[in-house]
Amino acid sequence: MDELCSGDPPGLAFSASRQGTESSPSEKGRRLSETWPPPCCRCGPKPCCFCWCCCSSCSRSRTERRRRRDGFGHKTSSVSQLEIPPPLEERLTLEEASSWKRSFDCVLASPAGRSVFVEFLRTEHSDENMAFWLACEELKREQSQEQVCEKAKKIYLDYISILSPKEVSIDATVRESINSSLARPSAHIFNEAQAQVYALMHRDSYPRFLSSPLYKSLEQRLSALTCDT
Repeated sequence: MDELCSGDPPGLAFSASRQGTESSPSEKGRRLSETWPPPCCRCGPKPCCFCWCCCSSCSRSRTERRRRRDGFGHKTSSVSQLEIPPPLEERLTLEEASSWKRSFDCVLASPAGRSVFVEFLRTEHSDENMAFWLACEELKREQSQEQVCEKAKKIYLDYISILSPKEVSIDATVRESINSSLARPSAHIFNEAQAQVYALMHRDSYPRFLSSPLYKSLEQRLSALTCDT
């Protein structure tokens, strides 16, 4: 946490190091005083990283961050181009794969179901939803308060911070509740956010997953394997 709350915004140290060969120490100090804190930030002269991350006027829109992530961080993929790894198919049965149609909870309860569902979410550039849900489940099993604090802050930076390219979609009330609890987080700090992300996957992604070529082709291959044995 000491590293996270050093008071300097992300990218500032990198920017200063690039100019190090061009400017004297006094010149760098002058530039730092002129550019920090940002004029739009209302969090004080040296806010901690979480205050800085939560200042919405300091951030780009979610659409712009998603565009940059999809353009530079991820390869665009098509469901028809995906293949399930052979080891997974060998362990998976037609009965288990067919059970995923009963409910979304059947998908989440199955390790293979989660893996296949994540592959589908990647085609829609929304795999951060499952990653966040799984991280919350892991946090709730944590017994050490020190580990709870460490993991909660990592989850916050990865999925809740408005500056993260993997930010999940939650409402402002839930986000504010998380922000106010982050100083002393519990293992259940993200329960409401996790419930909202679950509902989003259940309502939007799950029906498309069941009708996707990825899932249908998996069922066909497993059915063929069953007939051959």
